[in-house]
Amino acid sequence: MKPIFVQLQCAPGKTYEVADVIYQTELVSELYSTSGDYDLLLKVYVKDEQDIGKFINDNIANIPGIVRSLTTLTFRAF
Repeated sequence: MKPIFVQLQCAPGKTYEVADVIYQTELVSELYSTSGDYDLLLKVYVKDEQDIGKFINDNIANIPGIVRSLTTLTFRAF
């Protein structure tokens, strides 16, 4: 398993609704509200052989209220 980080930009007034839906999926390890260009930060563990783009598309990006996402892949923890 490897961690990836996903930042989400939500439609105005939809951040908490999006966060509630994501929390209910039980797919994320950590979920934070953030300041700046993105509203939410998710830490997700995916299997090494899993298609990350498909995982994000099927489980995260299709949630109503999400305007934009940014996925950061990880290589090594220090």
